[in-house]
Amino acid sequence: MMQLGTRWAAGSEPPASVPAALRPGIADAEARSVAGGTLSLHTGALNLLRGTWTLTWLEGRPIAELDTGWEVSRTASGEVVVRPFDD
Repeated sequence: MMQLGTRWAAGSEPPASVPAALRPGIADAEARSVAGGTLSLHTGALNLLRGTWTLTWLEGRPIAELDTGWEVSRTASGEVVVRPFDD
């Protein structure tokens, strides 16, 4: 079965096609992105959440990547993992 990915703006509601299991991890990654940012609070929160999420599927498992450096994925055992990544 083919599954299509999607894109959406950070800080906005994920599309319905984003699995419910990933949604808390996505919110966590966005909160960590803001908390770990280096910009001032006057510009930081808004600018850090201007990134874009991309949902893809690998071997039937969802992976959401925020282009500012975060990944939320589900393992083969069903665990949701939130981690920063480097390009």
